[in-house]
Amino acid sequence: MTGRARHLAAAVTGLLLGALAIGPGLAPGFVLSYDMVFVPDPAFTPMTFGLTGTVPRHVPSDAFAVALGTVLPGDVAQKPILLAIFVLACTSAASVVPSKRLVPRLAAGVLYAWNPFVAERLLLGQWALLLGYAALPWALAAAARAGERGGGRRVVRALLPAAVGGFAALAVSGLAALIVALFAGRRAAGRVVAAAALLSLPWLVPGLLRPGGVPGDDSAVGLFAARADTPFGTLGSLLLLGGVWNGETVPDGYGAPLTAVLWLVAVVGALVAYGLWTRDEPWRAPVRGGLAAAAAAGFAVAALGAVAEPVLAGLIGLWPGFAVLRDGQQFVAPLAVVIAVGAGVAADRAAEARLPMVPIGLAVVPVLLLPTLAWGAAGELRAVQYPDDWARARQIIEGDPAEGDVLLLPWAQYRSYEWNRGRRVLDPLPRYLDRRVIVNDAVTVGRTTVAPEDPRAVRLAETLSSDDSSGSPGAATLRDAGVRYVVVDAEIDRFRPPGTERVLRGPHLAVYRVDGPVARVDERVPAAPAVAAWALTGAGVFWSIVCPGTSLSIPLLGSIRARSPRRDRRTSP
Repeated sequence: MTGRARHLAAAVTGLLLGALAIGPGLAPGFVLSYDMVFVPDPAFTPMTFGLTGTVPRHVPSDAFAVALGTVLPGDVAQKPILLAIFVLACTSAASVVPSKRLVPRLAAGVLYAWNPFVAERLLLGQWALLLGYAALPWALAAAARAGERGGGRRVVRALLPAAVGGFAALAVSGLAALIVALFAGRRAAGRVVAAAALLSLPWLVPGLLRPGGVPGDDSAVGLFAARADTPFGTLGSLLLLGGVWNGETVPDGYGAPLTAVLWLVAVVGALVAYGLWTRDEPWRAPVRGGLAAAAAAGFAVAALGAVAEPVLAGLIGLWPGFAVLRDGQQFVAPLAVVIAVGAGVAADRAAEARLPMVPIGLAVVPVLLLPTLAWGAAGELRAVQYPDDWARARQIIEGDPAEGDVLLLPWAQYRSYEWNRGRRVLDPLPRYLDRRVIVNDAVTVGRTTVAPEDPRAVRLAETLSSDDSSGSPGAATLRDAGVRYVVVDAEIDRFRPPGTERVLRGPHLAVYRVDGPVARVDERVPAAPAVAAWALTGAGVFWSIVCPGTSLSIPLLGSIRARSPRRDRRTSP
């Protein structure tokens, strides 16, 4: 079978896995779960590019979603994004397995696309992070060859899905790629750093220029640290690619003693196969060691918040950018690559030993051990439609020529809408409306709350809690804060800002208007530096694509040739 046919088979397998996993989410409508927010008729706004002064965690993933949503209907545009996660994951992992046989490659691809990490992050709605995860094997393969001619262009292309995912996805992929590149030499490492810096500009520039600078709350370390979701404790759960901080996003039935033991056997077996496979040319060993080092470093970062919380809090106190390490479980992604490659190697050795059923069994085992990822995570991920009163609210607000922003009540960031089957989701209104929406971006986990980061929310927080017992501010307060409309999209009967006019009340949403002129409050990030950042990144991506380069579809463990062709030419008679 040719290499192109093997890649096509892996892509088709990933597509089937994606269809099985998303299931009812592929029906007409939107899948809304925690951080996964898609809206009908999306539009480019200052928020899309991180210019409103909020922390630009959604940059540039929102721009990617909006761009796709301008070509396709919003709910239709979401489907290929979710399916692409599984297609890319299966194809990339399969392509880096050092085997010409199809089934061992598929065994690695299936395990990499279907595991607890993917399931928990999908339920958490972090599709952007999963895009970077899906292409991580390619990124590591490119990093291993970054020192070669055209290596910089190759790294930019390989890290592009992570760049689309934003700062968290690029942090995970960039750190792992840098560690692999260090084993290939200083030139390779320098090119990886340069590529990651170039691709970070769209979110890095507005993040540095926003009012208040880069946020970093060291008190939140314990909230987002990895937690045990198997009988093997936190470290054992991370080894099995689980351990997410949010217990509500653990798949049903995962972590039961029997399946946990079987997962442990599968993972340990894959790691042993990876470690013991030595049938390799000497120049390939540094690549294998680099990937192992990336996996070990990622595991250490993932466990840091759980086993050494004061250390991580101290790092965040020194530099707020270390806050990206709080949600440590996401850094086990390189370990998933090692486990997937190890499973592929084990399947290849079994095929070589004429045990054909073993490779097939290894390709099926992940699905059998995690069946509740199927059919929308056992029905958790279902497509829903936005209520009609949301569309009427948008028509009223966007049809008003008067200036002013929108305040969102209740004063909380996440909602459990009845029309979304009670599934918790980040409030979609900031993306649904073209106007600036002021929302409480504080995060509450249990009884602990992480302070808000939006300067507008910080100033309004005390006012909203002190104006009256209902938490609804008066018209004078709203005018001074630059608010023209108040939208209440949950607990409608509880909130009615005094002195405002109700212009819409539907079964799911109410809109109140503040009459008269409102103060102009402009805390936007300057547009010129952000435009320059996008231009530089776009030019770099264009350069990496149009210039000639080597395909990314290469065996990871056979990706550095140590200039052997030139040596052969010198010694040939």
